[in-house]
Amino acid sequence: MTNTIDKKIVSYEVINLKEQRDKAALEEQNKIEDMHENVERPEMLVGATYKIKTPQSEHALYVTINDMVLNYATENEIRRPFEIFINSKNLDHFQWVVALTRVMSAVFRKGGDVTFLVNEMKAVFDPQGGYFKSGGGGFMPSIVAEIGYVLERHMKMIGLLEDKQMPEAHLEMLQAKRAEYDILKEQPRSREDAVFPADAKMCGKCYNKAVIVMDGCLTCLNCGDSKCG
Repeated sequence: MTNTIDKKIVSYEVINLKEQRDKAALEEQNKIEDMHENVERPEMLVGATYKIKTPQSEHALYVTINDMVLNYATENEIRRPFEIFINSKNLDHFQWVVALTRVMSAVFRKGGDVTFLVNEMKAVFDPQGGYFKSGGGGFMPSIVAEIGYVLERHMKMIGLLEDKQMPEAHLEMLQAKRAEYDILKEQPRSREDAVFPADAKMCGKCYNKAVIVMDGCLTCLNCGDSKCG
């Protein structure tokens, strides 16, 4: 069908379909809500409470992390930490606990990548020495570090951190080394549920007593960290 233009053309515009699609995609992306400092706290938050029991105190610490659900009931629904509380009958740590939770909550609400808190807290060492968790749970360099492990566990649960699994081949290699070590030392496992040899040393990476010496190399049977020479 032919259209006749009976007026003088004074201007024209070329429609760029690609630019229009990119603009529409950007507008759609901007509709996705993410955590930022201006997000208002709703009446209800979802979360979880974790119990920390240390040999340093007869009273346990209860760590509660509450999350905000963003983009609810959409394909972009996500959970992000919003606030943290730590409660205990032991008042010895009251001041630093209050300060720590307020600072962490402020970082959560700021938005962005908050996963760095995990490594920062796990790297805190108690100058008076750490402690071993009951039930063979490994060594904790400080109470703050254990709170960091709790935060890591929570972030993995809500999908903010990936739970990196050791490759099957690497796991099989560590199990073979364990069996070879037992034969070499001619020492059976002290308990049926013993994961690591009784004479294993502390690992500086994962803080488990799982380091053995074989062929001149220090090898951790828990995380696989190895040093030779």
